[in-house]
Amino acid sequence: MATKEECRSALDKLSDNLAQADGDVRSAASLDRSLSCRITDLDITFVGRLKEGRIEVLDTLEGPPREKAQIRLALTGDDLVAMVGGELNFAKAWASGRVKLEAGFRDLLQLRKLL
Repeated sequence: MATKEECRSALDKLSDNLAQADGDVRSAASLDRSLSCRITDLDITFVGRLKEGRIEVLDTLEGPPREKAQIRLALTGDDLVAMVGGELNFAKAWASGRVKLEAGFRDLLQLRKLL
C-alpha cells in the first residue's frame, strides 16, 4: 500500500508533468479550479487548486474533504502512484470504476483532453 508521502510525491510529479505538457493537454490543465484528491485506502484527502497548468496542494486532511471541490478525484494510493508512473491507464481505470472523477460538465469536457 502506498504511503501518504508517496501519494504526495505522485501528485507533485503529476503537477510537473502537466506543467511541461503542450497542445490540448496544456489547455486542459490551464483551468483554474479547486481540486480534491481523496486517497480512499489511507482515508486522507489532498486539497488544493489546479492553476496555471499545475496542481497546487494546499492541505492534507484526514477523512473526506470538508468542502466540495470543483474537480474531485477518488482512488487508492497504489492506483495514484501507478497512474502517475505510467503503469495504469487513467481512462481504463476510470471506465472500470477504480478511479472516480467528478466535475461540472464543461470541466469534464475540458479534462477529457488529458486522457
